[in-house]
Amino acid sequence: MDLLAMPSAASWTHVGVRVGFEVLFVDHHRLRGRTSAREGASTWYVGYQIDVDADWRTRSVHAVNSTASGDREVVLERTADRWTVDGVARPDLDGCRDVDFESSAVTNTLPVHRLPFVLGETFEVPAAFVQADDLSVIRIEQRYALLSSDEQHHVFRYESATFDFECDLMYDASGLVLDYPGIAIRDR
Repeated sequence: MDLLAMPSAASWTHVGVRVGFEVLFVDHHRLRGRTSAREGASTWYVGYQIDVDADWRTRSVHAVNSTASGDREVVLERTADRWTVDGVARPDLDGCRDVDFESSAVTNTLPVHRLPFVLGETFEVPAAFVQADDLSVIRIEQRYALLSSDEQHHVFRYESATFDFECDLMYDASGLVLDYPGIAIRDR
């Protein structure tokens, strides 16, 4: 699947489970974004910077969040398939090549850029999952399968066994999510 170059900026409106907004700025192999939302009784802001290598594997992540209980910060680093979180080795994340933010529609672009998707073939894509309210990091089990692809759009079946969740994600030609059902819709 050939992807076009990503735009230098994009934005999403959160819909469904939360109300909010996300912006993304792209500079070569760096994704910088900000997202803020209200979900139930919780409100939060998360700022992130994700550095990826030439093959779209996450190298490092810096995130900050603000909630009613204060501000937090977390740093994730990956060498080979080993991760540290705030300098502490996390063997439970071994084998993960991506980061996935609970607060973001952007991070679902990482495996789409990296993997050689073939129509109907399923790929297991575990990730280091950063939770929005406290920036805690857990392992998330995920699967992606390319359902359809043309010059304008790509549709993937996304499944997370960790959260017992599945949906069809629509991407644009650059590999950014256009529609994440119940989560976000791209507006720019």
